Amino acid sequence: MGVGADNKTESTSNDSKFALQQLEEKVEVELSNAEAMRLTKDDQQSAETRETWGRRLEFVLASVGYAVGLGNVWRFPYLCYRSGGGAFLIPYLLMLFLCGIPLLLMEFTVGQYTRLGPVHSLAKICPLFKGVGLATVVISYVLCTYYNVLMTWALYYLLHSFSSSLPWQSCNNTWNAVGNCSTGFPGNATHLKSASQQFFDHKVLEMTTGIERAGGIRWELFGLLVLAWTVVYFCIFKGVKSTGKVVYFTATFPYFILFALLINNVQLPGAKDGILFFLMPNWSKLLEVQVWVNAAAQIFNSIGISFGSMISMASYNKFNNNILRDTYIVSLANSATSIVAGFVIFSAIGYMAHIHNLPVDDIATDGPGLVFVVYPEVFSTMPVSQLWAPLFFIMLLCLGLDSQFAMVEVAVTFIVDGFGKKVLQVFKRKELIVLAVCSVGFLLGIPHITRGGIYVFQLMDHYTAVVSLMFLAFFEVLAITLIFGVRRLSVMVEKMLGKKPNLFFRVCWQFLSPMLVLGILISSIVQYTPARYGKSYTYPLWAEVVGWFISLFSIIWIPLGALHELWTTDGSLLQRLKKSITPTVDLESVSEKPSGESVALFAAA
Repeated sequence: MGVGADNKTESTSNDSKFALQQLEEKVEVELSNAEAMRLTKDDQQSAETRETWGRRLEFVLASVGYAVGLGNVWRFPYLCYRSGGGAFLIPYLLMLFLCGIPLLLMEFTVGQYTRLGPVHSLAKICPLFKGVGLATVVISYVLCTYYNVLMTWALYYLLHSFSSSLPWQSCNNTWNAVGNCSTGFPGNATHLKSASQQFFDHKVLEMTTGIERAGGIRWELFGLLVLAWTVVYFCIFKGVKSTGKVVYFTATFPYFILFALLINNVQLPGAKDGILFFLMPNWSKLLEVQVWVNAAAQIFNSIGISFGSMISMASYNKFNNNILRDTYIVSLANSATSIVAGFVIFSAIGYMAHIHNLPVDDIATDGPGLVFVVYPEVFSTMPVSQLWAPLFFIMLLCLGLDSQFAMVEVAVTFIVDGFGKKVLQVFKRKELIVLAVCSVGFLLGIPHITRGGIYVFQLMDHYTAVVSLMFLAFFEVLAITLIFGVRRLSVMVEKMLGKKPNLFFRVCWQFLSPMLVLGILISSIVQYTPARYGKSYTYPLWAEVVGWFISLFSIIWIPLGALHELWTTDGSLLQRLKKSITPTVDLESVSEKPSGESVALFAAA
């Protein structure tokens, strides 16, 4: 009996402890659920208070304006003729449909569904790669600090276009080195420089002999850089409400000038030769792997995948906006503009080749040299040059400003999304946050307007837009399509549009796009070449090291973000890894109700 009584007491005690433990676990679960519901409610309230585009057209114009930039004018035409002429259009269009359009829809989906900028949206989709979002913000902001220098140069040319005779027309100016100045293109005479080249080198830039000689600030360019950033500020200081109104002009006006130039140029003598040179197919080029890589890279860079801008702009959409339609509009408008720009540029180059009795190949070039040296020289020989020159540089300003708006907006969106309340306690108004972002961008742009600034510009462009970008692109595609998964991405699309993306998009996301991005990345590494300026200047070793640090400054956030996520997550290494690839984005409830068709289709599924 005694033993039996003791056992019964012990059993009762154990039962009490077990019941108490269950009660504690139940309370803990309920508190956890309550906290989760509170967080979800906070997210929804944040999404509901987020400003939106005034009209769908504003988002489309802003996206087209961002995608259609200076690269469409100076990069695509040159790349096309160097990579097989008309034959290059085959890999170019294939890459557009297999890589460009699917990945643009992917970024629009992420931005519009989460209604967050790239940093916080990617942190929800794949916490392990939350650093990718921050890296896109860094690379966009670094890019905008020197991209506005192009606007500074365009303003300088615009102001000088209203003189009675264009200043780059002759060799009779104080900045010309008369002994080696040519009023046309020097052709094979390597000791000569054209008058337009000397205007750019000696008057606009007052360039030194190398990056090691800064040479002091060009104060004229300093004032124009202030003006350029002031224009950017007043166009975006009210957020998408102000930007949405500005893009009605900046995104459409360049097309009027582009078509006017096309109509004018095709009538010039020699234009036909230039166009044929641009389009003449060299089918053997299709057997070269680099041509296909060039096509994919051009699509990727032109549309602006992995810069964070498309995610940021889509985050201001209404939840049910038809992003599929917008994706097609933006992608096709971007590629069509590139092709039209090719006709405009090479008809003018053919005309110059005819005037100076030179091969087209001696005049064709890419980069800033095309729009600030070759094309000004073209205007100097055109009828009514005082009309075409200002219009052309206004077009450049519009093309550049649209892209600049989007890149600056990425940084502003990151600050507001992540530190909105804390930052507003200091700055009081969002307009002052935008002012701070623009002011820092201006200060970081000053090294580019020194007399040695062109070398800094070229170094930054090479290591930011060439080296860093493909690393970011690869990890972004890896995080969204492979880890987050095509199934979840399809659910996002279905909740917003009422139907799942078709088989084409799902196959591209799952297989084709990641393979293409990986191929471009590997090719970029294998075929890496150091930065150069022109045909002869090579950078010293210390400058190359600085360039790699610039590149790593954006890439480093990817491993740092992953390490931070693993360090702050509880559990064993395997448990931490599993939690860090588990998305926290809510796929069950959304901040706005989808359409009736969407509800019916989702319920049926």
